[in-house]
Amino acid sequence: MQAPLLKVRVDAVREEAHGVRSFSISRLDGLPFDCYEPGAHIDVTSPSGITRQYSLCGDPECLQSQIFAVKKEDHSRGGSRSLHEEVHVGTQLSVSAPRNLFRLHEGADEHVLIGAGIGITPLLSMAYRLSARKARFTLHYFARSESHAAFMPLFTQAPFDAHVKLHFGVERDDLPHALDACLRDARDNAHVYTCGPAPFMDLVVETAQKRLRAESIHLERFKADAAPAEEASLDSFDVQIASTGETVHVDAKTSIVDALASIGIEVDTSCGEGVCGTCTVDVVSGEPEHRDHCLSKSERASNSVICCCVSRSRSPVLVLDL
Repeated sequence: MQAPLLKVRVDAVREEAHGVRSFSISRLDGLPFDCYEPGAHIDVTSPSGITRQYSLCGDPECLQSQIFAVKKEDHSRGGSRSLHEEVHVGTQLSVSAPRNLFRLHEGADEHVLIGAGIGITPLLSMAYRLSARKARFTLHYFARSESHAAFMPLFTQAPFDAHVKLHFGVERDDLPHALDACLRDARDNAHVYTCGPAPFMDLVVETAQKRLRAESIHLERFKADAAPAEEASLDSFDVQIASTGETVHVDAKTSIVDALASIGIEVDTSCGEGVCGTCTVDVVSGEPEHRDHCLSKSERASNSVICCCVSRSRSPVLVLDL
């Protein structure tokens, strides 16, 4: 079954940058929100009925309200446009509980946060936590210009101003050099966190891997890039339910989520693109073909979990812990 949604009220709407608005929400029942870890995101259903995922970018210690920010996309399919044009103070929305696939690493000696554009949002919540703990961190913020950089009043005053480095108008050809400078002095046990456009994050990862272990590099994608099917995957396969032994066939045009629904087993889903991680299920046996953008390298390597909305199988039978 789908997890229940919370009814919330919009208490404040702020213009944070060119094309970016933040929304502060509180629960209609007056109760505080549940605790969440920095880097978490929520599902937000706009007045248009479209549900999208947005990172929480407020102070995670403040549970009376939550803050998320939305960039109005030029080619919006209705989600961001609806939130920008139809939501005002007093508007009621439905949101999910926070989910997190982008956590701070507790054992790191240093944290290097690198964001571009609207990708700053999950990193802001991390900065709140790291600042409160007096941890060693630097936040590098890349934007087209100052007018395109969200939350500037926060970044230019205490406690963030001593940790934030702003990079405005960096040309594409100059970006590798700029990122190399961001990571040049990183400690051996530093962890890097990045969010932004896919080409930007790919370059951050490429740069960071020259100095740090792959498991020390963390990223979050806002949307999936098209991934070609791998030759080792099967056009069709069977999924078996570990608890009952029941089996359902998954053909080439059907997702695992839809196949399971056909036999009455509902798996929570949200993005449908393998980005948010809502539909992950533990794998008992079989070999998944991972097409998601949310699992870690270690999770992929172990084949211990699968993202059911987009991933497939390399083995004729995939047994899931359901």
